[in-house]
Amino acid sequence: MKILLTGSNGLLGQKLVALLSQMPEVELIATARGANRLAAHYPSLAFQSLDVTDAAQVQQVLAHVRPTHLIHTAAMTQVDECELNQAACWTQNVTAVEHLAAACAQLDIHLTHLSTDFVFNGEQSMLDEEAVPDPISHYGASKLAAERVVQGTPGLRWAIARTVLVYGTLTAGSRSNIVLWVRDSLRQGQAIRVVADQWRTPTLAEDLAQGCWLLARQSAVGIYHLSGRELLTPYAMACQVADFYKLDKSLLTQVDGSTFVQAGRRPLRTGFRIEKAARELGYQPHSFAAGLAIVAHQLAVME
Repeated sequence: MKILLTGSNGLLGQKLVALLSQMPEVELIATARGANRLAAHYPSLAFQSLDVTDAAQVQQVLAHVRPTHLIHTAAMTQVDECELNQAACWTQNVTAVEHLAAACAQLDIHLTHLSTDFVFNGEQSMLDEEAVPDPISHYGASKLAAERVVQGTPGLRWAIARTVLVYGTLTAGSRSNIVLWVRDSLRQGQAIRVVADQWRTPTLAEDLAQGCWLLARQSAVGIYHLSGRELLTPYAMACQVADFYKLDKSLLTQVDGSTFVQAGRRPLRTGFRIEKAARELGYQPHSFAAGLAIVAHQLAVME
């Protein structure tokens, strides 16, 4: 099978490159808007520059490459930035999906589209695929609109993979996440305030990449929830990080989300039930403790 990947420079994109480039049965074409950040790490990786917001470019590249499958990970994901720059958010998260979905339908390419727990309002935890979306931020609204585009494109074979609070290490580039932020702050003896009234099922980036591969491999159709299994607050995650690295937990202070002034609202409670993905795809994510160990090993190799 021939897979075209968007957003190959991002966290999930990099994990998918690492996973799929090892598979003899997969011909991988990585794409991103900018230069290929992974060139030094994967010198034989086929890479093409692609701006998914440019309809003509999307059509041209897909018609030329003719992949059998497309995994779309590129998006504007910073919640506050999406709230403050709503037009740019809509262009990247919705208009781009319109272009991709139309081209995939026309060329009979199976589309795996990444979405988020932020399509929900935060009133309930442990949501399954039948839960009714009700976003409370512009980011969430844009991602739900993109889901509707995918579902409503005539002739399109599609899977939507929703996920929650992804963490992991970047091979190239830098972008922090809760694990790295807590570890680095505590190592520097810096006291930090961590939210204790929001609930998530955190997702190791390698697990999400595996889930996306399982969806593409089976040409699965429908919505699938892909995350970890454990429902945790960011404060509980921070405590586990501190324990893992044997750092001073007294530097952690529990606070409510209302402590922070943020442009985009966050749902208080989400977290996913993943029984459908486990049953139909064989999706088996790591525990948060095991995920921390994987991240620690990767960081040790990089450092």
